[in-house]
Amino acid sequence: MSNPGRPVYLRLRDEICAGILDGRYPEQTMLPSVRAFAADQGANPLTVAKAYQQFQDEGLVTVQRGIGMFVAPGAVEALRLRERESFLRNEWPETAARMRRLGLTLADLAQMA
Repeated sequence: MSNPGRPVYLRLRDEICAGILDGRYPEQTMLPSVRAFAADQGANPLTVAKAYQQFQDEGLVTVQRGIGMFVAPGAVEALRLRERESFLRNEWPETAARMRRLGLTLADLAQMA
């Protein structure tokens, strides 16, 4: 959770999103319970529930009553597409401008990988 200026539920949402994209929470597997995730993140369970609800509203997780929340089939690709669009629209312009100021090229970055 890198941006302390963002609301906590959005930072938690970012952490869940990263977990899905990184494969910590594969499709059709159960997410940690609200209480477990809240304890792990040092967050209020109601705030975690708000983040989880947003994923449910977007169809990225499904709920099995009495069991828990599961990553929906297709969630990885949907999140990847959305996160790419967000990165290119919101983060890349600033990153590209900083690279120009520093004299960095994409080839320089490729050598670092």
